[in-house]
Amino acid sequence: MFYRPADGHGLPHNPFNAVVTPRPIGWISTRGTDGRENLAPYSFFNAVAYVPPQVMFASTSAKEDRGHTKDSVANIEAAGVFCVNIVEEAAKEAMNLTSGAYDGDTDEFELAGITRAECETIPCSRVADAPANLECRVTQIVKLRGEANFVVFGEVTGVHLRDNCLVDGIFDITRFNPLSRLGYRDYTVVREVFSLSRPGEG
Repeated sequence: MFYRPADGHGLPHNPFNAVVTPRPIGWISTRGTDGRENLAPYSFFNAVAYVPPQVMFASTSAKEDRGHTKDSVANIEAAGVFCVNIVEEAAKEAMNLTSGAYDGDTDEFELAGITRAECETIPCSRVADAPANLECRVTQIVKLRGEANFVVFGEVTGVHLRDNCLVDGIFDITRFNPLSRLGYRDYTVVREVFSLSRPGEG
């Protein structure tokens, strides 16, 4: 099968987001200048640089009460900071609950019964018991083609690692099994890990 996205795919559901998988989930917490907090998952998310450490996530839809975007991006536009909370298998139901298109007054931490903690380097809450949290200051917000497509880039200014995920000096993902997004309504969990050496590394 071949199709041009501009012409449509003719399938019951869009296959595009099932092709680029699995995708890590950035559980993004933000706080607007009005003090209202938001927590929402984004599967268009990744790390993009080591030095300085930088991450990105993309928001691809809008809400009526925000106009051009969603709560996360609107809060970031106003405050200039956000926190990435890493999602473990045990948090899948809570993460899914925070994915709803709630009004701006809804606090997803309270809605999903998630314990929050204050970040160290930015004025924002984080998921207290997440395996890791990345505190970020925005470096740029890029408007992509399309009605409500934005990519947010941030520099990591603080990193929290849960103590039980550190084993012999290594952040061990098998201690929490990262949750990843597949296509449609499907997710997967990382349980198997293997190592490969690059050519020339010995």
